[in-house]
Amino acid sequence: MGLARAQQDALSFDALSSREPVSASPANATILPAIVTFWRGPLDRLRLTCLRSQVAAGHKVTVYSFDPIPGLPDGVDHADAEAVLPRSFSEKLRPPRPDGSWRDWTTLQFSDFFRIRLMARGAGLWLDADVLLLKPIKIDPAKPFFARERGRQLGNSVLYLPTDDPIVQAFEALMEQEELTPDWLSLRHRVTFALRRMRGDCNRLSDIRVAIYGPAALTALAQRAGSSRDALPKKSFYAVHSEPKLFFEPADFSKYLSDPGIIGLHISPKGRGNTVPVPGSLYAWAAERFGSASP
Repeated sequence: MGLARAQQDALSFDALSSREPVSASPANATILPAIVTFWRGPLDRLRLTCLRSQVAAGHKVTVYSFDPIPGLPDGVDHADAEAVLPRSFSEKLRPPRPDGSWRDWTTLQFSDFFRIRLMARGAGLWLDADVLLLKPIKIDPAKPFFARERGRQLGNSVLYLPTDDPIVQAFEALMEQEELTPDWLSLRHRVTFALRRMRGDCNRLSDIRVAIYGPAALTALAQRAGSSRDALPKKSFYAVHSEPKLFFEPADFSKYLSDPGIIGLHISPKGRGNTVPVPGSLYAWAAERFGSASP
């Protein structure tokens, strides 16, 4: 299939694209969910493009934050993060700097808990702000929605869980703890934590690994709940996740636009979120299609 045809197909969002999210019913098992995410600080060029793609796919999009975010794209709403998960919860992960700012992995780990709290509130489908949507996402609100990131590991960049899902319940129970030590922690991580504690290297599990409450936790809990078998294949959202050059550098990207199994692309910018798109790259196509005005 030629590149022009692939691009045309990718842009032909179905009739649901212009509708508001609808409620599920026996005759309509799937819905176009609202999209929710969390952000701190200014949005870069890449994230602005991705948010616009989510709006273009017909979704209601809301960005939660503790502070105002200037320059949100048209169609993107803002909501107060404090009402979902207080800023003070971050102190369970690690103490802030003397000036009150977060350090190290705090933002990433806080967002792992924040997205689960949004699931508990029935707020919608979580997408990281760097997920570029190529077509609308439809979900069954009674079932979990996620995809494999690599191998058997699930990614949590695209996530929906019913409010009563066992994964939500497990996280809600964990969040009541002061030390945030989950009962699903692998033996390897338990041993590592115990040894580092004995040496006095750290007293918090959050210092062991950046994704300790992210994909690793989601994978373990989904396996325990029996829902991991329903995960979408890697290509659905993570086709370029581990190789950002496939997005940022010039290449024939027509296969990503023409493959019906690819719904969106989670991008790992690796410090390139504010770079100008290179002509001939998938990023340049996305910027032209959805816009990439400087933040």
